[in-house]
Amino acid sequence: MASVFSGALQLTDLDDFITPSQECIKPVKIEKKPGKTGAIKIGDDGSYMEIGQDGMEIKLEKAKITLNDCLACSGCITSAESVLITQQSQDELYRILQENTILVQNGTPEKQKLVVLSISPQSRASLAAKYKLGTVEAARKLAGFFKKLGAHFVFDTTFARDFSLIESCREFVHRYQARETNKQALPMLASACPGWVCYAEKTHGSYVLPYISTTKSPQQVMGSIVKDYLAKVQHKTPDRVYHVTVMPCFDKKLEASRQDFYNDVYNTRDVDCVITSGEVDKMLEKEGISLIDVEPQSMDSIFSDLVNEDLYTHAGGGSGGYLEYILKYTARQLFGYQMEEVTYKILRNQDFREVTLEVDGKVELRFALAYGFRNIQNVVQKIKRGKCPYHFIEIMACPSGCLNGGGQIRSEEGETTKELLGRVEEIYNALKTRTPNENSAVDRLYTEWLGGPDTERALQMLHTRYHEVEKMTNALSIKW
Repeated sequence: MASVFSGALQLTDLDDFITPSQECIKPVKIEKKPGKTGAIKIGDDGSYMEIGQDGMEIKLEKAKITLNDCLACSGCITSAESVLITQQSQDELYRILQENTILVQNGTPEKQKLVVLSISPQSRASLAAKYKLGTVEAARKLAGFFKKLGAHFVFDTTFARDFSLIESCREFVHRYQARETNKQALPMLASACPGWVCYAEKTHGSYVLPYISTTKSPQQVMGSIVKDYLAKVQHKTPDRVYHVTVMPCFDKKLEASRQDFYNDVYNTRDVDCVITSGEVDKMLEKEGISLIDVEPQSMDSIFSDLVNEDLYTHAGGGSGGYLEYILKYTARQLFGYQMEEVTYKILRNQDFREVTLEVDGKVELRFALAYGFRNIQNVVQKIKRGKCPYHFIEIMACPSGCLNGGGQIRSEEGETTKELLGRVEEIYNALKTRTPNENSAVDRLYTEWLGGPDTERALQMLHTRYHEVEKMTNALSIKW
């Protein structure tokens, strides 16, 4: 069941030993009948067959289990959220849209929920590659598709990533300046990847959690903007806004269901539903239309007076550019050094690279990029032994980062995975780059919404915290 999630969520131990309480079970539904019990055998394809007393074989139907059932085993997935897997899918979005349609038909449109879509640039690039479209063209067609279905707003999450990058920079500078008095200030570990965060919470707890940046991921920053700022502008309470994000990764579904991102007053989440790039493709199939044939519409802006804004991206790769932006910002702020280009040194593999800043022959900053579970393990072990040489590490659970997330559209016959990833990267990087501080809308929202940077309100809306997950100790978990 967890195979769609990142490796960091599926693997928790360095060895292959799985206790009976950890082992994943494929549940099957068995009709109980009076009399003798029958035997069950597993077919070559992994299906379960019930053998009756007369020797006949009946294929058993797989039982549907909730995310809670899965989490109860404390195995591959570690969060304790109570959301059904089926509530994090395109079917749930269709249900809300249908409810809105019925309310309009009944003459009560004021009762419908405000449906907001926030599309990640990685998902947009994946869909653009599938349908051989340009980035801007794909964005406008996606906006047209969702608005025709009934969405009221369609946003690009690059705007939310501006906030995430700015807050990460400020947090890093604060940690760097406090490194002598706080031994857990550095290295600062990126927090945008929920698979990595979830793995750290369950497996390494207090050894690693203090090092993880408290800055929210772009998805959850967007959740705060939509459910707090936009809701007030639209004269809606948070529970009357239905917020859907389109993401490249299934782990984002678990992030959205974290209790930290739940509004107890209005009983609603900052992100109500997460659908992946592949699930959007399934929606297009269901509607019987190719993205190529969708009538394009404009993407929306948080500010109604800013229309037809150009799309931008951030320098530094397809996972958000955290390393590059924080490095350049810190070099300028603390050392008065203007970095134009960032040169990576490949270490163990392409997914483990480092960058250094030298000032007057002395290495002042050492940053690293670590993608994929094996590289994460290497970083974690160095931290636990107190031998990590880095000041900041951009960590992502998926090899090659977010553009290769588990929710992205897979390659078709005639094209290798590597070739498709190359096309997705090319499309993703085709946009002009812009730094967050060049976006005037960010400064405006800091002022209007948060009362400025470094305020208590900014801390509440743009930062989060992490929780060590206690392991159950019982006789079954003892390795004799």
